[in-house]
Amino acid sequence: MKGLRPVTGLLLLLGASASAADTKLWYDRPAGKWETEALPIGNGRLGAMLFGGTSRERIQFNEESLWIGDEQDTGAYQAFGDVFVEFGGPTETSATGYRRELDLERAVHTVTYRSGGVSYYREAFASFPARVMVFRFTADKPGMLTGTVALTDMHLGKIQAEGNRLTSAGSLAGYQYEGNKPYAIALNYEAQVLVLNKGGTVEATGDTIAFQKANSVTLLLDAGTDFVQDRHRGWRGEAPHRAITERLNAAAGIPYEDLLAAHLRDYQSLFGRVVLDLGPAVDLPTDQRLVNLNRTHTPDHGLESLLFQYGRYLLIASSRPGGLPANLQGEWNQSIRPPWRSDYHTDVNVQMNYWLAGGANLNECFRPYAAWLNSIREVRHEATAAAFHTRGWTMRAENGIFGGSTWQWVESGSAWCLQNVWDHYAFTGDKDYLRALAYPMMKEVCEFWLDRLKPLPDGTLVAPDGYSPEHGPREDGVSHDQQLIWDLFNNTVEAADVLGIDREFRDALAGKRDKLLGPKIGRWGQLQEWMVDRDDPNDQHRHLSHLVALYPGRQITLQKTPALAQAARVSLNARGDVSTGWSTAWKINLWARLHDGDRAYKLIGNLLRLVGDTRVNYQNGGGVYANLFDAHPPFQIDGNFGYTAGVAEMLLQSHAGEIELLPALPKAWPTGRVAGLRARGGFEVDIAWKEGRLTEAVLRSQHGNPCTVRYGDHSVVLRTQKDAAYILDSHLAVRP
Repeated sequence: MKGLRPVTGLLLLLGASASAADTKLWYDRPAGKWETEALPIGNGRLGAMLFGGTSRERIQFNEESLWIGDEQDTGAYQAFGDVFVEFGGPTETSATGYRRELDLERAVHTVTYRSGGVSYYREAFASFPARVMVFRFTADKPGMLTGTVALTDMHLGKIQAEGNRLTSAGSLAGYQYEGNKPYAIALNYEAQVLVLNKGGTVEATGDTIAFQKANSVTLLLDAGTDFVQDRHRGWRGEAPHRAITERLNAAAGIPYEDLLAAHLRDYQSLFGRVVLDLGPAVDLPTDQRLVNLNRTHTPDHGLESLLFQYGRYLLIASSRPGGLPANLQGEWNQSIRPPWRSDYHTDVNVQMNYWLAGGANLNECFRPYAAWLNSIREVRHEATAAAFHTRGWTMRAENGIFGGSTWQWVESGSAWCLQNVWDHYAFTGDKDYLRALAYPMMKEVCEFWLDRLKPLPDGTLVAPDGYSPEHGPREDGVSHDQQLIWDLFNNTVEAADVLGIDREFRDALAGKRDKLLGPKIGRWGQLQEWMVDRDDPNDQHRHLSHLVALYPGRQITLQKTPALAQAARVSLNARGDVSTGWSTAWKINLWARLHDGDRAYKLIGNLLRLVGDTRVNYQNGGGVYANLFDAHPPFQIDGNFGYTAGVAEMLLQSHAGEIELLPALPKAWPTGRVAGLRARGGFEVDIAWKEGRLTEAVLRSQHGNPCTVRYGDHSVVLRTQKDAAYILDSHLAVRP
C-alpha cells in the first residue's frame, strides 16, 4: 500500500521490526550440496546459489529466460553456469569462527571467518536497481586476497578472459529436454563477470582472471539471452552482449557502498511492509534448530516466522516487474534436465507460487505472472482451437515461456490461473489492470467453457471428459473442473459489473454459472471428487483437486455453505496429514479456511520436518531441507510460497466478503503480532493478540471502500475514507 503509513504509536504496539534472529538463516560451516545447503539470492531476472567455501567459493547462477523449447513443446528451464573463486590461503580446516548467513531483512548473504590471524568477510546481493549481482571479498589486513576467478558454462559456450572481464557465450541450439526433434526456437546467451580490485593486481591468465595481494575484490555478474516476451517478434530480440556490457560498466562506475544502499532501499520497500512476531527466536544455526525441533518436538516459533518471511524473500528474489514469473524452482536451477522441467505447472504449482502475493503485501511481484499469461494467449488460442474446436484457450499441465505445453491437457488449468489474476484485482482495486489485462483474458477463457460445457438431461451443465489432477478417470462433471468454472464465471460477472461493460455477456454468463453442477456430498459425508460417488476413504493422494472451492476459491465457506464446508473437512481428514511439501502447504491453507488453527499448526510441524533425501517421493517425503527450501522432494518452491500464504490465512481472511481477524489462531501462538498484511478491497491490517485473544488491530484504507470487520462473534461495519487508518480494540470498537 504505497504511501500509507501506520498511525502514530502503532510501531510501539507492533514492534518496529522482528528480532534479528527471526530474519536470518545462518550456519557454522560452508554448504556442500546445492539443493539442501546452499543459499539463494536473486533480483527477479538473475539468481545465484552460494556455498561459502573458504578456499573456494562456488557461485552457481541462473538467468530467468535461459529456456529451451518452442510454441509446441514446453522445453525446460536451464542452468547457466558457475563462477568459482579459488583462494590461496585459508582452508576449511584452518578457518575458525566461521559463519554463513542470509539476512532476509537486507537480502544480503555474508560469510565471515578467521584464518592465520586475519578476519575475512564476504558480502553478496542481487541488485534490482543495477540489474546485476554483486560479490565482495575483503579482509581486515591489506594485501591478503590472492586467487583466481573462473567461469563455467553448462552449454559449453566459449570462455574468454580479457583484462578484468570473463565472458561466456553460445547458443541453445541442439539441446532437448527429451527426444531428438530440434526445437523451432534456439536462444543465444551470454554471461560476463567483471573483477574489480582495490590494491594489488588483476590480470587475465588463460581463461581465468588472477588477483594478487588485493585489499578487496568485487565481482559483478550479469547474464542474459536474446529472448523477448513478444510473439510478434518471434520471441527473439537483440543479442544480449551490448545490454550486459552496458549494465556491468554502469555498475562498475558506482561505488560499492552506493550499489548496496540502492539495493537496500529497493528491497526493503517491499520486504519491510510485513512484520511477524510469533514468539522468541533461538540463536542457533538454522540447521541445528531444525534438528532440535525434529528431535524434541519443542516448538520454535521464531523458526515458524522465519519460514514465513523466507517465502516473501523468495518471491521478491524470483518475480519482479518486467521479468518472467517464478517457476517450479523459483529461478534457481543447477541442471539442464531439471525435475519436471522446472516449468510452469498449471494443475496447482504455478498458482500456489502466487497465493501469497496479495495477502503478504507483495502485489508488485504478481505482475510477471499476469504478463506471461498475456504473452502466450495467441499460442494457446491456436493449440486449443486445434484440439477442442472452440473459442478461447487453455493449457496442458507443463508450460514454458514460449507458450509450448506438454503432458496432459488440464482443461481447467487456465481458469485456475485466472483465479490468481482476479484475486490480484480483489486485493489492489486496480481498474486499469482489470480493464486492460485481466478481463480480456477472463472473457476468453469463459468463451472456451461456454463452447465446451454440455447439458445433462435436466439442463445441469457439466465439463465433458474432465480430469481431477493427478489421478482417477477422465469423465464428465469432475468436481475440480466444475468448481473452477464456477469461480471463473463468478469472477468474470463481478469484473463486468465493476467495469460497467458487456451487460448481455455478463447476464448470459451468470445464467450459465447458476446451471453448473455444484459440489456434492457423498455416501460417507465427503465432498465428492467426481460426479459419481466413488471416493475411497482410504485414498491419501497428494492432490486435493476437489477442494479448490474451499481454497483458494470461495464457492465453499463456513459462513454461507456450512454443510459443504463440513464435507470438505471430512475429505481433508481422509487425505491425511503426511504428504509432499507443497501438498502439506495447501492443507495448511485449507484448514485455515475451516478455522481450525490447531490442525493447520500440526501441518506446519509436518512441513518443518528436516529432509535430506532429494529423490522423487510422491507420497510422504515432504518437509524442508537445511536451507529451508521446500522438499517435494526434490526441491519445489511452491511449498515455500504456499506456507507463507497459509500463515497469512491463519491470521487474516477476506475472501468471504468480510475482513476476519485471527480466524484460525492456534493455541500454540498465544501471544503475537503481525503488521502489514493485506485484505481484499484495498486494506492493510495490523493485529496484536495476547493469551489467545485480540488486543488491538489497525486497518488502513487505500481506496475508501466500506468494509465489515469480524473477530469471532463480533463484527463492525466501517465507512472508511481514502488513506485513513482506524484503530480497533478487542471488541472492534473504533478508538478515536
